[in-house]
Amino acid sequence: MPAPDGVPARLAALKMLDAILRRGQTMDNAAQHARDLAPADKALASAIVGEALRRLPDLDALIDSATRLPLAHDAKARMVLRLALAQKIGLGTPDHALVATALPLVDGGPRRLVHGVLGTLLRRGLPPIDAPRLPEPVEARWREAWGEDVVAAARRAIARRPLLDLSFAHDEQAQAYAGGVSLASRHKRIASSSVAALDGYGEGGWWVQDLASSLPARLVPAGATRVLDACAAPGGKTMQLAAAGHEVTALDRSESRLARLAANMARTGLSATAVVADAAEWAPDAPFDAVLLDAPCSATGTFRRHPEVLYRAHPAIIEQSAEFQARLLARAADWVGPGGSLVYAVCSLEPQEGEERIDAFLAERPDYSIEPTSPLLDGVTPHPRGWLRILPGMLEAQGGLDGFFAAHLVRTA
Repeated sequence: MPAPDGVPARLAALKMLDAILRRGQTMDNAAQHARDLAPADKALASAIVGEALRRLPDLDALIDSATRLPLAHDAKARMVLRLALAQKIGLGTPDHALVATALPLVDGGPRRLVHGVLGTLLRRGLPPIDAPRLPEPVEARWREAWGEDVVAAARRAIARRPLLDLSFAHDEQAQAYAGGVSLASRHKRIASSSVAALDGYGEGGWWVQDLASSLPARLVPAGATRVLDACAAPGGKTMQLAAAGHEVTALDRSESRLARLAANMARTGLSATAVVADAAEWAPDAPFDAVLLDAPCSATGTFRRHPEVLYRAHPAIIEQSAEFQARLLARAADWVGPGGSLVYAVCSLEPQEGEERIDAFLAERPDYSIEPTSPLLDGVTPHPRGWLRILPGMLEAQGGLDGFFAAHLVRTA
């Protein structure tokens, strides 16, 4: 008998989930398993995997409640059950479609087990899981760093796919854009959609950029002429800086990512000087008025859009990232002229990569001090130390924000 419609998308989703959980791949890299599917099936496979990752601990608890003996964490039967349950809870897939598309994934294997567990759980009725648990090591870290309220907010946030933020070159363009809500200057927040199909895409008046991600570039002083965007790709901050009138140098070690940046700059009619080089080795010919270092990090602050980061960002990864950030900060600090600015940012919710990194930097560089940050968004208050820390729960009623840390440092000598 031919496989039911929808099985190829589920098979791709199974391979993607396995690549993420067993081999530590990102969602983007794992999506290669869906590359031969039609666009609608590619989107379905990614949506299924995303819903499974958003609720994984709770899905596993459901599965364990219906099995006599626990299944191995990476057992194929568990993987298939996770995907089936995620479709029911997160996507509202009908029961008959769940069963019909799950069982072919375990042909020649534990088919009866999967069928029995699915039948048991569907007869019981599945809970909505509107505030799913995060992986326990993550919850423990964030509970210690930020408290129980932030953990609870993160649980609520991960269950909801975030809205789409658009950044505009000029505030007049943002205000004239039909629909959505503006939460800051040069910004609109709209419902998620196919980006290329949105009004104004071809005209290049805007680009997609999470609102939290847009905040570090807003810390660069308006009077800074020559500005370096270190680790620049894919280019949202470069476009912000260019739109603000700075003479921007965009530095990134990836030629292909800089090519994407160049395409975005061409679409938006903005300009910057691109340099393909590793920031850990490169040095400028002359100091800059300001350097924006959005450093490579664990990316745990992006968990709403990329829930797989919660399973990839182990303590060893966080520690390695912090060490690399320290090296980059030390180099970038020497590229700033006296009186100039160094804006450091990471899309991380780990203090090792944010607060602790800046404390260590200031202890080593007495020629730098923190420039207190003014409020940039209603509902987001700068820390008393002067930096900006974005946490789960902030602007929750408006759709929330990615987790972020940013500090504006000034070279005093």
